[in-house]
Amino acid sequence: MFPIVGIGASAGGLEALDLFLRNVPPASAIAFVIVQHLEPTQKDFMVELLQRSTAMKVTQVKERTVVHPDCVYVIPPNKEMSILHGVLHLLDRLAPHGLHLPIDFFFRSLADDQRERSVGVILSGMGSDGTLGLRAIKEKGGGTFVQDPASAKCDGMPRSAMGTGLADIVAPAEALPEKIIAYVRHAPLVTKSGLAQADKARSGLAKILILLRDQTGQDFSLYKNIAVYRRIERRMGVHQIDKIATYVRFLQENPQEVGLLFKELLIGVTGFFRDPEAWEKLKREVLPAMLKESGRNLALRAWVIGCATGEEAFSLAIVFREALEHLGSGQNLSLQIFATDLDRDAIEKARAAVFPPNIDADISRERLERFFIKVEHGYQVSKSIRGTVIFAPQNLIMDPPFTRMDIVCCRNLLIYLSPEVQKGILPLFHYSLNPGGLLLLGKSETVGDFTDLFATVDDKGRIYRRIDSDLPTKPVKFRSAFVPTPNAPQPMKPSKATVNLQSLADQLLLQKYSPAAALVNDQGDILYISGRTGKYLEPAAGKVNWNIFAMAREGLRYELKGVFHKALRQKEAVILRKVAIRTNGEMHTVDVTVQAIADPRALRGSVMIVFTDVGTTTGANVSRKAKQSSSPALAQMERELEQARQEARITRDEMQTFEEEARCATEEMQSMNEELQSTNEELQMLNHELNLKVNDLSRLNNDMKNLLDSTELTTLFLDNALNVRLFTTGSNKIFKLMRGDLGRPITDIASDLIYSRLEEDAREVLRTLISHEQQLTTRGGHWFLMRILPYRTLENMIDGVVITFVDITASKALESELRKTQAGLYKQIGEQGLKLELHGQLAKEGGNPPEFEPTKVIPSQK
Repeated sequence: MFPIVGIGASAGGLEALDLFLRNVPPASAIAFVIVQHLEPTQKDFMVELLQRSTAMKVTQVKERTVVHPDCVYVIPPNKEMSILHGVLHLLDRLAPHGLHLPIDFFFRSLADDQRERSVGVILSGMGSDGTLGLRAIKEKGGGTFVQDPASAKCDGMPRSAMGTGLADIVAPAEALPEKIIAYVRHAPLVTKSGLAQADKARSGLAKILILLRDQTGQDFSLYKNIAVYRRIERRMGVHQIDKIATYVRFLQENPQEVGLLFKELLIGVTGFFRDPEAWEKLKREVLPAMLKESGRNLALRAWVIGCATGEEAFSLAIVFREALEHLGSGQNLSLQIFATDLDRDAIEKARAAVFPPNIDADISRERLERFFIKVEHGYQVSKSIRGTVIFAPQNLIMDPPFTRMDIVCCRNLLIYLSPEVQKGILPLFHYSLNPGGLLLLGKSETVGDFTDLFATVDDKGRIYRRIDSDLPTKPVKFRSAFVPTPNAPQPMKPSKATVNLQSLADQLLLQKYSPAAALVNDQGDILYISGRTGKYLEPAAGKVNWNIFAMAREGLRYELKGVFHKALRQKEAVILRKVAIRTNGEMHTVDVTVQAIADPRALRGSVMIVFTDVGTTTGANVSRKAKQSSSPALAQMERELEQARQEARITRDEMQTFEEEARCATEEMQSMNEELQSTNEELQMLNHELNLKVNDLSRLNNDMKNLLDSTELTTLFLDNALNVRLFTTGSNKIFKLMRGDLGRPITDIASDLIYSRLEEDAREVLRTLISHEQQLTTRGGHWFLMRILPYRTLENMIDGVVITFVDITASKALESELRKTQAGLYKQIGEQGLKLELHGQLAKEGGNPPEFEPTKVIPSQK
């Protein structure tokens, strides 16, 4: 197989394409597919022009064109292009005019079809087309190359790609072919021959993971090795490194490469409404059913794991809003979404909620208009949706989970984790969800064997519902070290043996007839359970706790602690006889045997606790025995004994009541502690978010103050009621303003202006939204140019007026001087004109002009 290079450029990127193709050596064994922005009616001369730049065959794509190496393929005008199994297909362009994103469309198709053999190149062009396509290629393990914006005629597309951090290499167009060829010819680290399992490869991987852990604090040893290998292989290909040991040394010498590798490992599948059918199912059926069951006044909570730059979290918020509107009025429900990810940079981008213009390929026009605001660099999620999502960095494997969730969304993350970690994560989701809560997984993920914890709601959309289970769940234990012990004994593979009747019989006896038992450590934490222990043990309320003292049922908890510590001290079996245990409202009697284990050595230090049911003597049997007794003294003793038993029973019932109250109080305290802990975590997140916003507002406030001061304009901000909202430092030249005047009506503020229509003109601007301009003077003789404009918010709402005053006193003085100069000139011109007229008249009469002083005339008499 040969690699396929997709090249994206605008119609004006012919120069960059020419430089690129001229530097591709012959017989490179690579195919090149060029996608350009072409007008629908444009005549195509690209094939003829590009053929002059290369010795490779240049062909315009036709339907079902098979891609061959050492050939160049060019998209025709007014077409979309995709690839399937190495064959190019053409689709008609739906809209002849408007936003057209052919590069993103083809790059996504190339990534799905060629995966790690795909290469994306962005050359000169305007806009952001190709950015999302590069992300798709990188997600599949392909290479991404971008022209240096400094060398591009139009740097919009290269800068957009670089701004996302997706580019592997940035270089001038003429230097890119050499780097691409070096990249695709790099020998892969993971091959079908099993090199990834070699000792050197495993050792090198362990060292890389250690370097990552030391610099980033994150443990990638719990991820699938093959996924980690492929990401490492990509970085090695970028630097043309063939041996993993060489790459380890390169990481040690270049700490910045560790950060780049960390970013490489964190690249995940993301996008708005990915898998549209699942989101539509969630909106039309699943969420409405959940909302109807929730009641009318409830705040629902959701946890989006691996949120990346926030697309999935915002998708959930939008779908919830639409489902709530579809359900109808009368519902006072809200959704608070907690979105977490390992990548702090991605979290910062998610908080900004600004996305490139080409997201309209994934979002309908109706949703764009309702839930997004058009900004300079694309679209920003509206404030009403942003306010429902809180972003925070979190490590799913190492950090505590969020609790009391109604929805947990973890899509396309489990596929990167090892099976052992997946088995620990799914019970964690079960613990985080409220009863009946929803679990959303990716289309390649399932709940596996945990069908006792989750019921399927929609198998195709991978939507599951939490169900309660009486079966104990094994606690998750994660590895604490990167490198496995080199001399650790490997488990023996069971060999096929003949059927052993004694072994099968012993196994049947253990399963069916042996008493229930639990193996615990010296702290009481359960290590192993044999038989059915449901009558004696139950999970404690609140946070998952696998300690046997917390799980012991009523009547056994306190007695068990005493004999447990006694058995540890005596190193021999201690038996607690005829313990009354309450199970589901019924009383049972059981003997409990506690034995500290010394042999075998592997179990030394642990304790075996065995539960044995025993029969009780009924009241009828006691009466029968008493009647048969012929001795009066014995009968008296039996009566006294029965009375003592009754008193003991009453005392025991009182003690049980007290224990029940104490247990309820303890459970309430534990529940309150869990709620306080969860609330504390949320408050910490909110505090972090608030601090970031306060810092941003403080910085913006400083920028605004410096901007207004630098303009030397007197500016006054009024709200819709014409109350003072803000004013600049120069406002005291006109109005007698102080800081305490904020919020007061402008009509209450004294002014030096000889102007009484300020309120009327401001209200007229609010009514008509047409700006007003007028020259005004003050009592001190200063002149100002006043402008009144409507105050518009980012949501295009009118929220008051802005009044600016520009000091034009100097201009007015200059204007007065010009008028005086003009009048003097007019006077001189008039006198000279009259003199010339008299001279002309005397000349006609033949006489000499007399000597006289010209009379004073004005220019109009001329």
